[in-house]
Amino acid sequence: MFQHDESPDPSQPYVSGTEDNRIDNSIYPGPPTSDPPSDTTEDPLNNTYTSTITDNNTKMQESAMPAGPRSRRPSKGRASAGRGLVYLAVVLGLLVVIGGSVIAIFGGFDTLPLDSNKVSVIYVQGVMVTGNIPGGLGYATSEEISKSIQDAADNGDVKAIVLRINSPGGSPAAAQEIVTEIKKAQEKKPVVVSMGDVAASAAYYISAPTDRIIANPDTLTGSIGVIWVFQNNSAFYEEEGIEFYVAKSGEFKDMGANWRGLSDNEKQYSEEVVLEVFQRFVDEVARGRNMSSGEVKDLADGRVYTGSRAMELGLVDETGNLYYAIDVAAELGGIEGEPTVIYENRPSWSRILFGSEGNTVAGAEVFLSYLIDSPFGRIIA
Repeated sequence: MFQHDESPDPSQPYVSGTEDNRIDNSIYPGPPTSDPPSDTTEDPLNNTYTSTITDNNTKMQESAMPAGPRSRRPSKGRASAGRGLVYLAVVLGLLVVIGGSVIAIFGGFDTLPLDSNKVSVIYVQGVMVTGNIPGGLGYATSEEISKSIQDAADNGDVKAIVLRINSPGGSPAAAQEIVTEIKKAQEKKPVVVSMGDVAASAAYYISAPTDRIIANPDTLTGSIGVIWVFQNNSAFYEEEGIEFYVAKSGEFKDMGANWRGLSDNEKQYSEEVVLEVFQRFVDEVARGRNMSSGEVKDLADGRVYTGSRAMELGLVDETGNLYYAIDVAAELGGIEGEPTVIYENRPSWSRILFGSEGNTVAGAEVFLSYLIDSPFGRIIA
């Protein structure tokens, strides 16, 4: 049997953590000395406290836990509530991001209903034609512009309309469709024109009846007149040995066909048509600018004028930029202070990101083939 070299002194108290421990404290460290045993009996031999077997087992299990402050685990209900708040915050954040992106793509933040003192800006940019072709391709369609004017006129929060024009002209018919909607809108609110680089011919046609025309000093405008263009490719067909036989019901039925030139009667008739269209143009300018037909014709030899010169001639009211035109429109509409500006048909990211495959110049030419390849030539104002 093994015996210790030194026997513990029974007169000394039993101290936990010394060599005299009967139990290895590296495995079972003793309970903190500050916590007195809950159930003890006094040993009269060495004046120390010894725990009962049950209490010893309990304290040994407690002492096996890591030292340091003890933390309570959160309840399952509290943890679930915390996770729910995190999920809710993430969802709300995503909704804000998605909503902002949709607004920016499909119209911009200027479309938000901030107040009821609004000025609507409508763009007329490109060659004016009828038909419904994708916007932003160098053409201004009467359908899109007319619809934008209607929307602005019917919006009770909009107090005035500004037409921002950058167009060399186009079809007289397209101009007439737009003028019709301008006059309807004027029954409800003022319409002001802001001319950009160029607002000539048919673009001036739609400007004349508005309440105020504002151009930049070097804007090109005017060009009051009409042309009818015919193409004669007969020399090419003769060189290529191509012949045509035409059966027609009347003398003028193939007038404008490119396989031959115009006859004398056709030339005379074409002049009559041009003068008829021109007179309607002159009458519209005379009514809109409070001028006589003779005064307009004196200026209507087809030439363009700078904005400054046009103002001297009475074709333009003032010189200024787009923002000056917006201020003028706001004043005419009875808006006090800074107006809220909305843009009805400004090119947006939605047209670029979600446009159809036809949103190309080649696609636009397909839409316009009825005009470009017309067998009757093209009447242009």
